[in-house]
Amino acid sequence: MTFKAKFAAAAVASTLAASANAASIAEIASNDERFSTLVAAVSAAGLVDTLAGPGNFTVYAPVNEAFAALPEGTVETLLMEENRDQLTNVLLYHVDDRRLSANMFPQGSNTFRPILDTERLCITSDASGVTIADGTGDVANVIIANIEADNGIIHVIDKVLLPGTRPACH
Repeated sequence: MTFKAKFAAAAVASTLAASANAASIAEIASNDERFSTLVAAVSAAGLVDTLAGPGNFTVYAPVNEAFAALPEGTVETLLMEENRDQLTNVLLYHVDDRRLSANMFPQGSNTFRPILDTERLCITSDASGVTIADGTGDVANVIIANIEADNGIIHVIDKVLLPGTRPACH
């Protein structure tokens, strides 16, 4: 059985075990095919229980295409057991420990601290929407904002955020 197949079986079992009306961030992501790579990464990092547990979290959730845009072999390398710490850091860079809806991002560019507290994100909100600059200086667009979960909010993004030097907010 492949890693993806094993993970899919575990995700289904986890979802069935949850209460019928619960909709945690982990459950929402595992039930949406656009996040299958993210869900596989969260599982490999051992973070499923965290994102299924009580929050308040804001998750900047990259779609599968965002992972596919990474250099060839990056996702496979990150999913290897020996790279679990690096994978965990990348994933925690996508999570804030507060519930932040899109209207809570102040106009202009502002620094935000993800759970990976050694890093920062520069989130810009303006009339055209919300963007997030990561440690590489690249920018992700929030393509779907404010997916409500019992334990937080999901903002769907079109790029995997990568730690690095702290982005400058203007």
